Amino acid sequence: MHHSRIFLIFAGFFGLTGIILGALGAHALEEILHARETVVAWETAVRYHFFHTAALMAAAVWIRLEPSARLARFGAWCWVAGILIFCGTLYILALGGPGFLGPVTPAGGILFMIGWALFGIGAWKTSPA
Repeated sequence: MHHSRIFLIFAGFFGLTGIILGALGAHALEEILHARETVVAWETAVRYHFFHTAALMAAAVWIRLEPSARLARFGAWCWVAGILIFCGTLYILALGGPGFLGPVTPAGGILFMIGWALFGIGAWKTSPA
C-alpha cells in the first residue's frame, strides 16, 4: 500500500476520533473533566489531535506528488506516533488514568517536533519542479 494512502487512512481515522473525543469532552464527559479539573488537558489533546490530522493530510498529498519525499514520510510517521502518545496519554490522564503516563506524554510532543523538523528539512531539500 502506498504511503500516501496509509496516511490518508490515518487522517480519516484520527479526524473521526478527534470529533468523537471533542464531542465527548464537551458533553458526555464535561462534568467528570470539570470535577477532575482536567478540561484544559482534554482540550489540548483534541487541539493537537486535529492539528496533526490536518498535517497528515498535507503530508499524504506531498508524498503522492513527490514519492521521493522520504523525510516527509518519516515526519508523518512521527505525527501518527505523536497523536497516539501525546494525545492518547492526555486523554487517559484527564480521565484519571495512571500517573506513570504523565512522563510519557512529552515523548509524543517530541515526536511532533521531530515530525515538523523532518517535514521542513524535506521541503528544503526537495528540488523545485
